[in-house]
Amino acid sequence: MGRPPFQPRPLQSLETEPFADSEEAWMWYCYCQLARLAGCRPRADMGGVARPCDPDDIYRVAMTSARRGILLPSHVRALAEVGSLLAGSAASVSLPTLQNQVWIEALQRLEPALRAKGIVA
Repeated sequence: MGRPPFQPRPLQSLETEPFADSEEAWMWYCYCQLARLAGCRPRADMGGVARPCDPDDIYRVAMTSARRGILLPSHVRALAEVGSLLAGSAASVSLPTLQNQVWIEALQRLEPALRAKGIVA
């Protein structure tokens, strides 16, 4: 008999802590993507704080929001550009005013979906 097609991952044994806001969740996803490009395999429990999701869960929420029209192409572009710079609101990189407005609006539109999934507190 062959192996079943789906093997669920074991549940995390650590208590998880949701992100404070959508910006923190998105920037964590971006850091994980950089680590992945460097050859690491990031998981929700790798950092000092165990998170309630995998990095790919945040990406899936963003892309589902984009397909449903919640996030416009300009929002997705702002998320990608700011994330690639790792330049959230606390970073030393200053964004042009229009891009900053689109970035903030994208995070505001993303937050309800992340909150519904339990990723953001």
